[in-house]
Amino acid sequence: MQGTIDGFSYGLVTPLVAYLMACLGGALGLRCTTRSMLVSQSWRPGWLALGSAAIGSGIWTMHFVAMMGFTVQETPIHYDKLMTFASLAVAIVMVGIGTFIVGYKGASGTALFTGGTITGLGIASMHYMGMAGMRLNGKLEYNTFTVGVSVVIAMGAATAALWAAGQVRGFLWSVGASLVMGLAVSGMHYTGMAALSVHLHGTEPPSSGHSPAALLAPMLVGPLAFLLLAGAVVLFDPKMVMGRPTGAPAEHKPGVPAHTTVPHQARRPQLRVRRNQDHRASRAPQNH
Repeated sequence: MQGTIDGFSYGLVTPLVAYLMACLGGALGLRCTTRSMLVSQSWRPGWLALGSAAIGSGIWTMHFVAMMGFTVQETPIHYDKLMTFASLAVAIVMVGIGTFIVGYKGASGTALFTGGTITGLGIASMHYMGMAGMRLNGKLEYNTFTVGVSVVIAMGAATAALWAAGQVRGFLWSVGASLVMGLAVSGMHYTGMAALSVHLHGTEPPSSGHSPAALLAPMLVGPLAFLLLAGAVVLFDPKMVMGRPTGAPAEHKPGVPAHTTVPHQARRPQLRVRRNQDHRASRAPQNH
């Protein structure tokens, strides 16, 4: 028996909030990744780790906010906490691997392709692991082709995001890139959900006290608090917001010698002292 799926039981509220979560995580992650390219080697791992955790947490939060609106009419839904949080760990670790590759090798060529592929696979893995943590009186089935499309979308979104981070541009550039990234991640999520069908083992009336929103909301508190903390780090670091490096040397203009020359004014006192000595010598009495 096929279950009746409703992915928008709260209307457009959950898709919009989920999209904002993806944008928030993407914006914070992009700024942290950009910042890592503008600091010394000793600070780079910290910024990359913070950016990876922000992107992973944002995507994970986006997924489960969207899942608050997901119901199967004939059966209640529960979530396995261990599998649910394991999907968060997978997202952060795999996004971190891709981010570190681009952070150290640059956002171009093989490094960008490798980092984007790993990050995209991390996003897709998080999605389908999160779905595997869903418990209901039935079996989840997927359309293979649509699943493949969702994975390709995730890889494309991740590659574009890492490329944008490597451009080292201003704050508005990152905001625009995060909006596109949020749209792509949301598109990946709903493409993956479109591949889903539920084969029920039996019918059971859903319990109003165990709605997906009531079950998922407590699990979202930690990642949301982390995103707020990461946002505070971004807001209180003006160099991150402006995209300027720490202690950047003055720009060397073409045609100007790099070495420092003694200005003409610095030689004038020596000339004046020499003239005074010559004048005194000429006025001194001469012995015959």
